[in-house]
Amino acid sequence: MSPLMLKLVPIAMVAAAVPVGLSMQAAGGGHRQPHSVAMTVSLLAGSITYPMPGEFLKDGRPQANPKVQLQIDGQLEIMVNQVSAADYADCVSAGACRPAEETRPVPRDAPSTGVSYLDAVAYARWYSEVTGGQWRLPSDEEWAYAAAERFAGEFEGVENDANNPAKRWLTSYQAEVDLNRKPDPLPRSSGSFGVNSRGLADFSGNVWEWTSTCYVRTTLAEDGSGIASSVDNCGVHVLEGLHRAYMSNFVSDGKSGGCAVGTPPDNLGFRLVLDHQGWANRILAQLGIA
Repeated sequence: MSPLMLKLVPIAMVAAAVPVGLSMQAAGGGHRQPHSVAMTVSLLAGSITYPMPGEFLKDGRPQANPKVQLQIDGQLEIMVNQVSAADYADCVSAGACRPAEETRPVPRDAPSTGVSYLDAVAYARWYSEVTGGQWRLPSDEEWAYAAAERFAGEFEGVENDANNPAKRWLTSYQAEVDLNRKPDPLPRSSGSFGVNSRGLADFSGNVWEWTSTCYVRTTLAEDGSGIASSVDNCGVHVLEGLHRAYMSNFVSDGKSGGCAVGTPPDNLGFRLVLDHQGWANRILAQLGIA
């Protein structure tokens, strides 16, 4: 059986499935519908080898991010393409999103860029309202699973030296140099970077994508017995693209700063997943059942 199923979800069909009384208006009173139909792929459950995001320390020194075998349970339904500039502009016109901080002329079907984590969350909220579904940013592990062979995560080849912590950073930068990445700053039309083995477009192109995963700083026990402490910083979220990056929630330009290893992201954008459980709970709440 194929691990994916391609779906086309017309907005009218989605709206028809929503019980009477559920709001179909955008925040701020706007009624405008998204520019295009959201095409999604439904991925079946599976597992991945996953380098955990965040910063890992032991005895005060940086460590390579540990890898775990991660199980993705249930169905994951995710947009084939990143949210486009045209669709994001509709959210702006509806008064539910602030304008993207993108001053360059880009195709309307190019991914929406110049958007922060807060902008992406606002769009997901508006898109959920106008379609009746429950849309959200993917978690980092969901993004990694969907990206499949296009997922890079942290740079490989990290060298740890207790006597010279700088080696970890130097080898990380060298790993990026080895990728022979060329400057490619201008967003291009959707599909320009092809599709992966799961039928999803433009993963790890020149647009990094926001996830819902918070930046975490973890201190490992000195005796190797596990985690001594772990602190979440949800003012910073994980981005994925040609490599993993970490940015403050209000940042819309990757070159303006962040805590990523390597050169900064060319562009910041996003795609959404359809949360079936959240949608069901929302409908039950409208019916007074939940």
